[in-house]
Amino acid sequence: MAMLFPLNPAMRATDPPPVMEARRWLDGVTFPPDRQLLNVSQAAPVEPPPLALRQAIAEAALNDPAAHLYGPVLGLPALRDEVAAQWSQAYCGAITPEQVAITQGCNQAFTAVLSTIAGAGDAVILPTPWYFNHKMWLDMQGVDAIALPTDDGLMPDLDRAEASITPRTRAIVLVSPNNPGGVEYPAALLDAFLDLARRHGLALIVDETYRDFDSRTGAPHALFADPDWADTFIHLYSFSKAYRLTGHRVGAIVASGARLAQVEKFLDTVAICPSQLGQIAALWGLMNLGPWVATERLEILHRSAAMRQGFAQLPGWQLLGCGAYFAYARHDTGLPSPDLARRLVRDASILMLPGTMFRPAADARGSAEMRIAFANIDTPTISVFLERLAAFSI
Repeated sequence: MAMLFPLNPAMRATDPPPVMEARRWLDGVTFPPDRQLLNVSQAAPVEPPPLALRQAIAEAALNDPAAHLYGPVLGLPALRDEVAAQWSQAYCGAITPEQVAITQGCNQAFTAVLSTIAGAGDAVILPTPWYFNHKMWLDMQGVDAIALPTDDGLMPDLDRAEASITPRTRAIVLVSPNNPGGVEYPAALLDAFLDLARRHGLALIVDETYRDFDSRTGAPHALFADPDWADTFIHLYSFSKAYRLTGHRVGAIVASGARLAQVEKFLDTVAICPSQLGQIAALWGLMNLGPWVATERLEILHRSAAMRQGFAQLPGWQLLGCGAYFAYARHDTGLPSPDLARRLVRDASILMLPGTMFRPAADARGSAEMRIAFANIDTPTISVFLERLAAFSI
């Protein structure tokens, strides 16, 4: 490969995208007709949006001239209004449209917010196992990712978090339901992290990409009920999973108006505005697809239950977390997880990601862990997946 010159040292130090790396493990592999590949490496719906939503997108593409033009940098006013209204009701809080921004997916929401919070030499706390794209962005910006170990149930510890705060710390990032662990953080734990962040003058960022598949009923937390939430709390969201809009790239930020004024600088430079068709689809979904999303949630909960039941009877494997789109498991095969992942492609036609992709290189626990994006396969296929793991041998 030709050398690149010049190359930003921070970019050189950033690991390659894990999902893309894992896909390269498929190169040259032929799968038997009776054992086709089960791809549980990435959390993305594999089916298109429901027909009515596709028709709404087509209608806008054909008949709405504004759908093909630049729009407001922070998003369509009607979508911002609807998010503010529905989120205020769902979380029993007070959110105004001026506290909502629409982004090109939730990853961009994260990068936009972090760009306003931390720069080179600063530090941000990430519980481990972490979402690798969060870590990659911090690495690219020269921001130190401070690993916060979690317990055997993958819950972050408040005291350890406080002990890791230094004068360079700018934010704490939590993901609930969690990617990669699948666990749902209790409301009381999120309240405690809000208090901790506020005491130390930090931002508390909570990525709720998988909120629509939370197993609990009602609001998953009470952070928006705090009348002063906007001084500390920043909420991130994705429309991609709820409405199967991954290719349209639509996410959201809920934060103080002052924060979003700074976010606007980033978004205007990077994307100018979110996809108009994607925003039209998200708005249509919010206004029309509530019952459909509820049905989708129940299906994901059935798949989660199938994973729990199956792993409870699977020798050599232990679930550490399971929920929303993910299961995170420990294995005792004796193979380091990266080697195990490659062997599973070849010998079991399974593609999943090793725990080493979700932990610092020095954290040995990742070598005995795997992440499974089970939401990509239905319940009967989960049984096939578990049978293949049971039959696998070194």
